[in-house]
Amino acid sequence: MSKSIAGFSKLSKSKKIDWIVDTYFSNANDAKHVLKQYWNTNEKLQQLHDEFIENTITNYYLPLGVAPNFLINDKLYTIPMAIEESSVVAAASKSAKFWLDRGGFKTKVLSTTKIGQVHFIYKGDFEKLKQFFNNVKVKLIQESSRITKNMENRGGGIIDIELRNKTADITDYYQLHASFETLDAMGANFINSCLEQFAKTLKNEALKFDLFSEIEKQIEIIMSILSNYVPDCLVRAEVSCKVDDLSENDSISGEALANKFVQAVNIAKVEPYRAVTHNKGIMNGIDAVILATGNDFRAVEAGVHAYASRNGRYSSLTHAKIKDGIFTFWMEIPLALGTVGGLTGLHPLVKLALEMLGKPSAKDLMQIVAVAGLAQNFAALRSLTTTGIQQGHMKMHLKNILNQFEANDYEKQALTEHFKTNTVTHSAVIEAINKLRVASEE
Repeated sequence: MSKSIAGFSKLSKSKKIDWIVDTYFSNANDAKHVLKQYWNTNEKLQQLHDEFIENTITNYYLPLGVAPNFLINDKLYTIPMAIEESSVVAAASKSAKFWLDRGGFKTKVLSTTKIGQVHFIYKGDFEKLKQFFNNVKVKLIQESSRITKNMENRGGGIIDIELRNKTADITDYYQLHASFETLDAMGANFINSCLEQFAKTLKNEALKFDLFSEIEKQIEIIMSILSNYVPDCLVRAEVSCKVDDLSENDSISGEALANKFVQAVNIAKVEPYRAVTHNKGIMNGIDAVILATGNDFRAVEAGVHAYASRNGRYSSLTHAKIKDGIFTFWMEIPLALGTVGGLTGLHPLVKLALEMLGKPSAKDLMQIVAVAGLAQNFAALRSLTTTGIQQGHMKMHLKNILNQFEANDYEKQALTEHFKTNTVTHSAVIEAINKLRVASEE
C-alpha cells in the first residue's frame, strides 16, 4: 500500500531507491536490478546525469538514430534524431533521399524575436500609467544592464518594452510586453532575469511617481515570465519540383499524386480532427531533433500548437500548391532554439549531435529542425495518399512486436521474411509466431 514520506529529497540515491522498491514493488530485488542496470558504469558520467534533475533514481534511454542525405540550402547533413516511435527515422531518411535528387530543401530564418511579460495589477487612471511608463521605460532598460551586458556585446539584448492594457479581459490587469534577441542561446534564464528586474524597477519607481495617488503607487506584480509563444521567431522550409517528377513509379502519375497531396493538406487546414494528427506527424520529426540537440521540446510543442491556432481555428502548419506545372510544399513555423547553454554544453550525446550537424548556430538549427518536420510530413502524406500509412508503419513495428514476444534470432529471421509478402498486424504476428513455435516442437 502506498504511503507518504517526509524528507525524501534529502535521502541518498540508494535510500531513495530502497524506499521506492519496498513501497511499490512486489519483488523489490527485481525492481532494483532493473533500475541499476541502466546506470552508467562511468561514475563521473552517471553523476552528471544524476544532477540534471531532482530525485534521480536511474537513466531512461531513448534510441538515438540518424537520417542521412538531407540537402539543405545546397549543404548535406546527417540529422540526429532521438525518438522511440517506429518508422520516424526511416520516413525522414526516405524523404531526404527523395528530395536530394530534386534540389533539396530551401530554408530561411524570417525572424528571431522572443517574448517575455511582466503581469501586474494597477488600480487607477490608465492615462497616468501611460505617462509613468514613458518616463520609466529608459530606466527599466538601464537597471537591467548588468544582466544584458554580455548579451549586448554579442549583438543581442532587449529589443523593446511595451505597456499593454488588458483590462478588457481582467479588471485592473496590465502587462509589460518585452521583446528580446538571444542569439545562439534559447535565452529562458536571460529573459526571465530581465523581466524580474523590470518588475522590481517598475514597483520601486511607482512609489516615487508624483502623479500617482497612494493607491496607484501600489502596483502589484503578479508574475514575470517568458512566453513560449514566439510567433516572431519564425523559420521557413520548402521543397519544390516539377509535378511530373513527384511520382517514382507507374502506380500513380505525378499529376494525380500532386492533386491528392494538395487536397490532403487542404483537409488538414479546415478539419481540426485531421489537423491535430497532421501536425503531430510534423512534430515527430521536430521533437526528435530537438531532443537530440538538448533543446526543450515541451516549449516548442506549446508554441507551435498555439501558432497553428493563431487564426481562431486549429489548422495545418504545412501548405502545398501546384502552379505552372511546379509542385511546392512548405511550412513557416516558430522555433525558439539554442546551441549554447543548458544541456548543449553538458550532455555528451548532445555535444556529439551538434558536432555532427557542424556546430550550428541557433539560426542554423532552426532551419535543420524545420526541415526534419517538413520531411516527416511529406513522408506521411505521401504514404496516406498512395499505399496508406499502415503498410510501412506496421512493417517497421514488426521488430517491436517480435521483441515483445521474446522471439529468438531464428524466429525473427523467419517472420521478417514471412511478412515481406504478408500484411503485418498485431494478431497476424501472434498467429505466425505461435505456428512457428508449434512447428519447431513437432
